[in-house]
Amino acid sequence: MYHWWFLLRLNQKRVVKAIAAAEAHTSGEIRVFISHKHTTNPMAEAQAQFEQLGMAATRERNGVLFFIAPRSRNFAIIGDKGINERCGDAYWQSLVQAVSEAFKKHRHTKGIVHAIHTLGTLLAEHFPRLHDDSDELPNDIVMGK
Repeated sequence: MYHWWFLLRLNQKRVVKAIAAAEAHTSGEIRVFISHKHTTNPMAEAQAQFEQLGMAATRERNGVLFFIAPRSRNFAIIGDKGINERCGDAYWQSLVQAVSEAFKKHRHTKGIVHAIHTLGTLLAEHFPRLHDDSDELPNDIVMGK
């Protein structure tokens, strides 16, 4: 039941706009994946989806996946090699904590948009948009199985 409630309340247009705004200043790529499955290991599922979505194939290895599994009420945020070399575990833990707080208050859209904005700032700092940059991956939310 929570899964459908989550989807009904999520402002998908706002999330997609946040992705486009964040990517306007960086060569980095941000994707949001919503799983319809129950998962006990969101990090492993996120890694599998990261590969399936072709996110490891970006030119600068600077993709980030926000994986959400509302049925099991968990999520993961993972970055590719290029990002992980520039920010440490403390960065990821801080971001996850902020999103967790928003989710606990049922402010899912706000938490996701905040994370995207924060990620966009980090990506713009380390991977500024290049003159020949193109949007390598779609900005839409991916609805999984």
